[in-house]
Amino acid sequence: MSQSNNTTPPTSEKLQKVLARAGLGSRREMEKYIDANRVSVNGKVAKLGDRVEETDLIRVDGHTVKIEEKADRICRVIMYNKPEGELSTRKDPEGRRTVFDRLPRIDGDRWIAVGRLDVNTSGLMLFTNDGELANRLMHPSYEVEREYSSRVFGEVTNETLKNLMRGVELEDGPAKFTNIKPLGGEGINRWFNVTLNEGRNREVRRLWQSQDVEVSRLIRIRYGKLELDKRVPQGGWVEYDLETVNYLRKTVKLGRETQTKLSVMPEKRKDKRAKINQIRKAVKKHNQRVKSTKRK
Repeated sequence: MSQSNNTTPPTSEKLQKVLARAGLGSRREMEKYIDANRVSVNGKVAKLGDRVEETDLIRVDGHTVKIEEKADRICRVIMYNKPEGELSTRKDPEGRRTVFDRLPRIDGDRWIAVGRLDVNTSGLMLFTNDGELANRLMHPSYEVEREYSSRVFGEVTNETLKNLMRGVELEDGPAKFTNIKPLGGEGINRWFNVTLNEGRNREVRRLWQSQDVEVSRLIRIRYGKLELDKRVPQGGWVEYDLETVNYLRKTVKLGRETQTKLSVMPEKRKDKRAKINQIRKAVKKHNQRVKSTKRK
């Protein structure tokens, strides 16, 4: 293990980057692990700023971590249609439902959430097994657009919309919508599609609240150019093809992926319908299992 300095060998990498590539979580999550003294390198507790090499022995919570080369993993991305009521954490100590409960298992790997949606927000969530891709998609420097459909309660004037487009000061810094599209509604309950270039905690809700307007429904409908597939029921997921994975990688300046776990043959319309029906059945079966468990 080497410390961050001018003599760092070119073969070393930041510890959190290596852990993210190993599929343990995003780079930000791994920084929290390191800060909490849960990571050791060659028997010594690791610190933020440490760099590691291929020969180093890394442990997380006492378990050895296999250091993977970048080429060892096939980058995969899935779209999940999150229902309201699910937490965006991996596990909940109170046993509440999380977005990870329904995701497919991947041998020797794990899914990493690209950002979070709060418990009362539904819609498009991305998951990948590539920690570096997840980290870059979340990082504000890449300005990946997120679009939300929001139903708001309160008086929304032209001045309100101008303020939200110009920018307002929140407790964690300035924020603004890059686009607002009115969608109609009745009385003081109205729908707006809003777009922003970052994903801070509850940012959409806090922006509206800064104008004394409350959000009563919030749905993420787009991430970059990827739109929520409305054919996929809430609680369902689909895996993206190689072209879409490479669109995401190019967006955040990562190299092209050449392999995929999906068939490269074009899907026929009837096969697409069959897949959606299969997803619906799986979601229904999961919901029934959850209800049965609660009754017990």
